[in-house]
Amino acid sequence: MQFSESWLRTFVNPSLSSDALAHLLTMAGLEVEELNPVAPDFTEVVVARVESVIKHPDADRLNICQVVLAAGVKAQIVCGAPNVAAGLKVPCALPGAVLPGNFKIKTARVRGIESAGMLCSAKELGIAEDASGLLVLPEDAPVGVSIREYLDLDDHLYTLKLTPNRADCLSLVGIAREVAALTGASVVYPATPAVPVTDDARRAVRLDAPAACPRYCGRVIRGVNAKAPTPEWMRRRLERSGLRSVSALVDVTNYVLLELGQPLHAFDNARLTGDIHARLAAPGEKLTLLNGQEVALTDDILVIADESKVLAMAGVMGGEESAITLETLDVFLESAFFAPRAIAGRARRYNFSSDASHRYERGVDWGNCANALERATALILELCGGKAGPVTEAGAALPETKAVRLRLTRLKKVLGVRFTFEQVAVFLERLALAFVREGDDFIVTPPSYRFDIEIEEDLIEEVARLYGYDQIPGHAPQGRLAMLPQAENRRPLYRVRQQLADRGFQEVINFAFVPEAWEQDFAANAHPVRLANPIASQLAVMRSTLFGGLIENLAANLKRKQSRVRLFELGRCFTQTGSADYAQPWRLAALAYGTAQPEGWGRDNRPVDFFDLKADLESLFAADLSFSRLDHPALHPGRAASIRLSGREIGCLGELHPQWAQKYDLPAAPIVFEIDLDAVTQVAIPAYAEVSKFQPVIRDLAIVVDQSLVLEDILKGMKVHAPPQVCDIQLFDIYQGKGIPEGRKSLAFRIVMQDTQRTLLDADIDAVVAKITAYLEQNFQAQLRT
Repeated sequence: MQFSESWLRTFVNPSLSSDALAHLLTMAGLEVEELNPVAPDFTEVVVARVESVIKHPDADRLNICQVVLAAGVKAQIVCGAPNVAAGLKVPCALPGAVLPGNFKIKTARVRGIESAGMLCSAKELGIAEDASGLLVLPEDAPVGVSIREYLDLDDHLYTLKLTPNRADCLSLVGIAREVAALTGASVVYPATPAVPVTDDARRAVRLDAPAACPRYCGRVIRGVNAKAPTPEWMRRRLERSGLRSVSALVDVTNYVLLELGQPLHAFDNARLTGDIHARLAAPGEKLTLLNGQEVALTDDILVIADESKVLAMAGVMGGEESAITLETLDVFLESAFFAPRAIAGRARRYNFSSDASHRYERGVDWGNCANALERATALILELCGGKAGPVTEAGAALPETKAVRLRLTRLKKVLGVRFTFEQVAVFLERLALAFVREGDDFIVTPPSYRFDIEIEEDLIEEVARLYGYDQIPGHAPQGRLAMLPQAENRRPLYRVRQQLADRGFQEVINFAFVPEAWEQDFAANAHPVRLANPIASQLAVMRSTLFGGLIENLAANLKRKQSRVRLFELGRCFTQTGSADYAQPWRLAALAYGTAQPEGWGRDNRPVDFFDLKADLESLFAADLSFSRLDHPALHPGRAASIRLSGREIGCLGELHPQWAQKYDLPAAPIVFEIDLDAVTQVAIPAYAEVSKFQPVIRDLAIVVDQSLVLEDILKGMKVHAPPQVCDIQLFDIYQGKGIPEGRKSLAFRIVMQDTQRTLLDADIDAVVAKITAYLEQNFQAQLRT
């Protein structure tokens, strides 16, 4: 909302500077986004009249002008403007004047002719971007008066950034109301007396959609002069509010829109047939708007129509066929209230907007329709002449203004300020909010222009605005601080993050919305959870795996010449478990690419492999993990494993499938894992175990078994069935070749034994080895290697 300060001060004129007024409005919730002067600083420029013009004897494009600067004061000025002519009134910069850009005017000789000043264009005064000649002033401009005073160039332009709930401030009267309430200054509203009816012409109005249009006022004005000029004061106020002057009739409707906030529309009465209808569009109807755009109307578009055709999109824009022109003689003037829900989004649907739709979408004062119509009628009769017919009004159920209770106790609790009843009453009276008292409570009935007051908190906000947000004391919050309990069997997430960071990984955070192709490629998920309203067409489903985001992060880093990449992500995944049930488990995934170790002079450049990432994964767990062969849609066949913890499958580990490495433009396949986050955060509670004071005993055991046997099964069985003296069993060698039968392999284990009560004897040691050997022979047909 842009407006002129001088126009505002015709309604309310507080003793505040322009900057102070801007600060006051901003602190009251009406943010002043810009405050600019109408014209830059310049001095000594007056209104002058060109008395005579003769050609310069030595220059084809220059003229010698005799200029009247004041009563009895003349000057000779050489001018090159193409539009200079005798009788014109124009701005004249006197000797000693300083124009924008520090351009100083002095008496000088131009091609041998003395020139005492300069006749100015609008561009030279800094009030227009370009100008083809002198700024021609009206004939009644008083000679000798300062041009700044005459054109009101000491004015300022305010641009407000209003929130959608303050539609009542989309007018000069609305802003004046606010300034008066904030400062206590008196406000003068424009007079809107009923215009005498001097003609009997009228049109009936039918409300065929009363819920969308509960009030419609119209009037016929006959015999207008559409070619009448718009007065300078009105043109200036419109232009300084961001609207260009079109014609007197159009300018009046725009002027009342800015002044009172009520959108109006003028139809050419000669182009209308029969009664006026406010109805919903019929299927197949089309309308060519004033902006030249032809729109196909749908059945939820409210239109204004006569008996034969659609005339306008109600509350948005009029139609070209019924528009007024310079030949218009009779006008049908519309002033209506349209429900915000009936107008909201209709203009945007057709990719345009209008000042009318901007206001109707937010709410227009339904009690102001008749006043605005009378105000516009009076201005039209004043500027264009004519005879006014009677007002035709049709009405239905208007919006109900519900009373709102404001409690002093609640006011103090929210704002932290103790107000008396009298203080609050003064605030409400300044805001023109009618109220009655019930004990210490106010029962407030908001006026028709305050759509935003619906609940008690709205009234509290009004009191806070008038009291001043900067006057509300800032009390430091007080409360008890207590350490939150932390379960001993849960590992905090920050420790998981820190452990991965310590091993060279960096955390990433990706969208949970992913392309559908990722779900198919990395999870073989043909039925992902779909979004009803995706933020982008390519991000249409929810992820069921974290692999896609990590692969995209890797590709982005490779494009930026990062040759070694180690990433991890903690995030939710989403799967559908029933027709209307969804699971949202937390997962942890990591990716390693490039060399196993950072580049260094003492290190080789071995690429990272399956076992490197397996070691990183195992570092997160105190308990032993088990791994088994796995077929996974995202991973390389034969280079992937499922991960088990205490017999429960918690995730997968492996090398990315070559197919996806090629599809996603990766020079080599990264190693990835993904596990349930709960498996990482759940840890066993520490239990006391006695530390032996006796020396350990180590024995090596080499066996030959069938090549098809899985090492994990053998090792797990040995640990389960080993006597209690066994502390640890580790594999240290695998051999196939000379001395080993074909189809068989040799496994060598190191067995560590220790007792907490005594030193183990040879007999004890031999018994332990014998028991383990017997178990291996019985269950795996193992043979001792000789």
